[in-house]
Amino acid sequence: MTERADPTITPDTKDWTWVLERECPECGFDASAFAREQVGAMIRANAAGWSPLLAAGDVARRPEPDVWSALEYACHVRDGFRIYDQRLELMLTQDGPRYPNWDQDATAVEDRYGGQDPGVVTDELRRAGLDLADRFDSVAGAQWERTGFRSDGAEFTVESFARYFIHDPVHHLREVADRAR
Repeated sequence: MTERADPTITPDTKDWTWVLERECPECGFDASAFAREQVGAMIRANAAGWSPLLAAGDVARRPEPDVWSALEYACHVRDGFRIYDQRLELMLTQDGPRYPNWDQDATAVEDRYGGQDPGVVTDELRRAGLDLADRFDSVAGAQWERTGFRSDGAEFTVESFARYFIHDPVHHLREVADRAR
């Protein structure tokens, strides 16, 4: 039986593709403020930034019942790295692939994000980040213009995919780090 999403968490149903057009008012991320070739380095820095946060005290404790804990956010970022690595591979090896939907809220419940071992999550997040960073680092020339489609039909080039994707881990690391201060 598939578990339903956590009823204390309001599912995020926003279409975050707007981050490609304007700065995020919550975290200040600007998708136009860096060269596309920097995405691999940005992923590596992000993956490294989670280690001290996950080594802190009660990382599984939610700051509010309806807000994920640092551990839950780290699991989400780890899984995002994995999902986007698979999607990027599809974009680089197939013509116009359509990605399967990923229900991040259902995954958090099914995989029991809040009960995972922070040390294991730290290692897995780092590894998944390095894998994705390496794949982005391998992109060259016309590959940046290859396309792929989200399950709702949104079209991305590898470049817009990179700029769209990197906002998520940057945003979450900032909000978790800000709460830890």
